[in-house]
Amino acid sequence: MTSTGQEIKNVVLVHGAFADGSGWRGVYDRLTARGYRVTIVQNPLTSLEDDVAATTRVLDLQDGPAILVGHSWGGTVITEAGVHPNVAGLVYVSALAPDAGETTAQQYDGFAPTPDFVVDVGDDYYGFINRDKFKAGFAADTSDADAAFLRDSQVPINMAVFSTPVKNAAWRDKPSWAVIATEDKAFDQAMLQHMAKRIGAEITEVSASHALYATQAGTVADVIVTAAQNAIG
Repeated sequence: MTSTGQEIKNVVLVHGAFADGSGWRGVYDRLTARGYRVTIVQNPLTSLEDDVAATTRVLDLQDGPAILVGHSWGGTVITEAGVHPNVAGLVYVSALAPDAGETTAQQYDGFAPTPDFVVDVGDDYYGFINRDKFKAGFAADTSDADAAFLRDSQVPINMAVFSTPVKNAAWRDKPSWAVIATEDKAFDQAMLQHMAKRIGAEITEVSASHALYATQAGTVADVIVTAAQNAIG
């Protein structure tokens, strides 16, 4: 509940690298069925600045306090964009959470490599997940058909984004929740736990791949509802 006793009813969903907003459909359906007003950001994945700007435009449209949700690279985006006055709380879905002045790449320092998550980088420095490794590294708990669709519709990301430091860390001032996929092959489990604990997030674990935003939509939606019921607007 907000300090005025009004429930937070707005939710903004931010996708990560190699994906677009359509993967949030299951979360969207569950939240709208429960009376939430849900908006999905379409990140261009061209720079941190561009993705934050895309998210800010959506936050500007909210008619009251909102819960801002990010998956994977989307966690870096919401960390920066979450200082927006309409943001009441943050939900990190197997997501990155740098501090102000840190880059996304620095979050990997000291943690185990992820051999199943292979990114092929082109001459223009945009990256795609390797086709042969896609299901194992990104969506192991999907059907072959669904994994193939995600693989063939993936959106490349400008790899330079990972070396761009964030200027703000919204989690320092706003309450945070984290959903961690225990079978995530994109991040070392210790890295996910470290990031979530550092930001003081309330942690929910679920057996899922990195694509948990799609494969565990019910759990993700439940955590978002918890955030909406407990954040202060």
